[in-house]
Amino acid sequence: MTTVTATPVLTPPPAFARIWNIVRLHMVNRQTYLGIPWIITVAAWAVSMAISIVIINVAGDSTDKALAGMTNSWAVLSPLWYMCAVAVLAISQSFPFALGFGVTRRDFYLGTSLMFLLASVGNALAYATLVEIERLTNGWGIGAVMFDALYFQDQPWIANVFLFSITQLGILFVGACIATIYMRWRITGMLVFWLGIAAIVVGLAAIFTFTYSWPAVGAWFVAQGTLGVFGWVTVLVALAAFTGFFVLRRATPKN
Repeated sequence: MTTVTATPVLTPPPAFARIWNIVRLHMVNRQTYLGIPWIITVAAWAVSMAISIVIINVAGDSTDKALAGMTNSWAVLSPLWYMCAVAVLAISQSFPFALGFGVTRRDFYLGTSLMFLLASVGNALAYATLVEIERLTNGWGIGAVMFDALYFQDQPWIANVFLFSITQLGILFVGACIATIYMRWRITGMLVFWLGIAAIVVGLAAIFTFTYSWPAVGAWFVAQGTLGVFGWVTVLVALAAFTGFFVLRRATPKN
């Protein structure tokens, strides 16, 4: 009697499992998303505290005004410039590597987007909490300001989570979008892209100037408020994310 052995059928992993594998790929070196951004944050905080101490010791009667001026500091956004480079490298280096293991473009981009979302929201929760700590301690006990600065001032905790999240997602998706354009069209794509951005900016500035519309533009921003403006920024972030997805579908990496 002959025994027939059934050939096992190899089934692909569920869709989310494939996407999650891309997240794990990006997290092979955890310092990229978790370590280095917080090293930069701690360094920026230390520099801000040192500057505050110097101001306290030399400003005299102008100390309060000088410390208040630190609310215009961009120190809280220091890690974002690094995150932009991370987004570019996530596409330019990780994408060719993932394709070599049979990963589809769709799964790679969705997994990368999920990584961006998790990193942004996780960092936003921490930064928004640090804003509250800075307020409760009256500027770390010396009146210094770093996290509770710029457009994060006077916003509740949940609003700051939203603001920090959108700010980081914007940087990550714009960086990824630029990387996909370069991968698809190389130098020609970069020239067209940056010249197009320059033409749009100069064109809008010219229109507002010749039509004397700058006061109306300023009034519109004031009427929207911080959360309203970032609501529109969310639309731009989504546009960058979708653009990157559709461009990457036809991109051909060259090692």
